[in-house]
Amino acid sequence: MDIIIVTAGIIIKGEEILIAQRRDLGKEKFKWEFPGGKLENDEMPQEGLKREIKEELDITIEVDDIFEVVYHKDDEKKILLLCYLARYITGTPKTLECNNFRWVKMKNLKKYDFSEADKKVLEKLLLKGLPIQR
Repeated sequence: MDIIIVTAGIIIKGEEILIAQRRDLGKEKFKWEFPGGKLENDEMPQEGLKREIKEELDITIEVDDIFEVVYHKDDEKKILLLCYLARYITGTPKTLECNNFRWVKMKNLKKYDFSEADKKVLEKLLLKGLPIQR
């Protein structure tokens, strides 16, 4: 089983973070996640994240520093999740490749049922908080 490299973004707009709900597919259907997706061949992670966010939600972001790296394995796959801090730039989110989305204040994130890999990112986010915005 090969490792799948996946990017995700903690997309910040003011005091809120964008989360997306998975579609009715697979083991973790309807779970919430920090949006992103798989890299294409020879694609830089930051560029792949921008592309995935445009494809899935039709918004433009600026990718900042890496926030967390998570290795997750289950019966179906092995993934290496590269989670970046990102800033919302333009666009009105649409559910192009997700079931739903929400802008959520950090204190309310724990109310959502996140995918297993994203739970590890959420734990660090709730423990450490966001770095000071530039």
